Amino acid sequence: ITNGLAMVSLVLSSCDLLRLCSDPGRPLRFPLGGREFATVVCQLASVVYLLSLFAVPFAQSASARREEGQDGSRRSPAAVAPAPMPDCPDDGDEEIVAAVVSGELPSHRLESRLRDCRRAARLRREALRRITGRGVEGLPFDGIDYEAILGQCCEMPVGYVQLPVGVAGPLLLDGRDYHVPMATTEGCLVASVNRGCRAIAASGGAFSVLLRDAMSRAPAVKLPSAKRAAELKMFLEAPANFEALAAVFNK
Repeated sequence: ITNGLAMVSLVLSSCDLLRLCSDPGRPLRFPLGGREFATVVCQLASVVYLLSLFAVPFAQSASARREEGQDGSRRSPAAVAPAPMPDCPDDGDEEIVAAVVSGELPSHRLESRLRDCRRAARLRREALRRITGRGVEGLPFDGIDYEAILGQCCEMPVGYVQLPVGVAGPLLLDGRDYHVPMATTEGCLVASVNRGCRAIAASGGAFSVLLRDAMSRAPAVKLPSAKRAAELKMFLEAPANFEALAAVFNK
């Protein structure tokens, strides 16, 4: 805003001075009148301010270069501490991750306890790696606003695949624990599944039986209008007509 005001002041004062200087009926004389004095002051102040925008950073850069020259060498890249990886908790986070792994701190309470959605997702991610023994390095972590999805479209996020990914579980199925990743934008879906997983685990777990593995197929009839489709539907409601048409399709 200040830069914009300085530019406007410079342009307006320059135009006013040009108009005064080009007016033969009102020559610019000294001492200056009130209007001329205010115009000149505004222009000088604007010029000084705008020059300082370039002079100060230039002076700081030159000073930094001189200090580096006196030291004899620039700081090597190895001297800069690398940024922590998203799956590596800090020392202060280790206790929280351990509490999640042990079950002392429920995973879904991380956001409310930490007041930092991104940190909560990072620690949940690390806890999941320790519980399952499998890393999630292939699941993107950076590049999404975890604050924006809180209470909106996904619970207990650990990353995203162009959609928020939450993890529900553990689901005790056939004597084994499974953590179920779910990519969704449907609010409360992961929370509902997680409550179901807790109920199943509390009742001793679920057991699955495979009854059949197949693909179902059915015929499709294309008709010229909705009216003709309705007529065919009413025609097939008679068992004899249905059996006759089914015999034709099954051939």
